[in-house]
Amino acid sequence: MNRLRSFLPIAVLLGLAASASSQVQVALQIPKSSYLHGEAVQVGVRITNLSGQDLVFQGSARKSWIDFMVNSSRGVPLTPIGSPAFGTVKIPAGKTVARSVNLNRLFSLNDLGNYSVYAIVRPPGGLSGGFQSQRHLFTVSTAKPYWSQVVGVPGKKGESREYRLIQFTGGREMQLYIQVANAKTNYIVRTHGLGEAIMFRKPTVAIDGALTMHVLYLATPELWGHARVNPDGEFLGRDLYK
Repeated sequence: MNRLRSFLPIAVLLGLAASASSQVQVALQIPKSSYLHGEAVQVGVRITNLSGQDLVFQGSARKSWIDFMVNSSRGVPLTPIGSPAFGTVKIPAGKTVARSVNLNRLFSLNDLGNYSVYAIVRPPGGLSGGFQSQRHLFTVSTAKPYWSQVVGVPGKKGESREYRLIQFTGGREMQLYIQVANAKTNYIVRTHGLGEAIMFRKPTVAIDGALTMHVLYLATPELWGHARVNPDGEFLGRDLYK
C-alpha cells in the first residue's frame, strides 16, 4: 500500500507535464520528400496556442525561441551554420502562427542521402523544456544533366563554373532545374527550380556575352518560360510568353 502511494505523486506530475506540453502544438510541414542537390529545402512550421492566454515567444542574442534539428541517415545531428531569425512573436489564445525557413541557410546539406528534421519551440519566459513537432524524412539526390557547359567567371581570373540543365522528378511530375557548380571542385553553388516542363519540345539553352545562361522551355501547352542565371548562381528572373 505504501509503495503504491509513493508512485502516485509521480504519476500526477507526469500527467501535468503531458497536459502542459499539449497547450502549445507545433506542426512541421515539408512540401516534398526528395530534393535535388543544392535545391532549397523549404519547411514550414505552424504553432497553435491552446493555453487559454496570449503567449509571447522571444529569443535572446545567444538562443532563438525556435530551433530546427536535422539528423543524417546515421542519426548524427548536423551542426547549425545559422539560426532562424524570426524575432518576437505573439500568439493570441486559440490562434495559430505560421513561419517558414530554408534549411540550407541553417545547415550544410552538401552530402547526398537521407535526412530527418523536426522543430522545437521553447516556452515563453525562458523556461526549460520545449514543444516538439513531428519528425519528417527527406532525401538529397543528384541527377545526370540534360545539358551542361563550363564558362569563366567575369572579374575572377582562374575561376570557372559549370552550368547544368537537369530534369528531376522529386517524387512529383517532371521538373526542370538550373544548377551552377564550381567546375574545378564540383561544389554546388546554387540550384534553381524552374517548375514543370513539357519535354516533347526540347529546351533551348544559350550563353550570352556576359556569360549569363538563358533557358527557353515549354512550361505549359500554351506558355514558354525564359529563365536567366549568372555565373555566381544568382537567379536573374523568369518571363512567360504565349
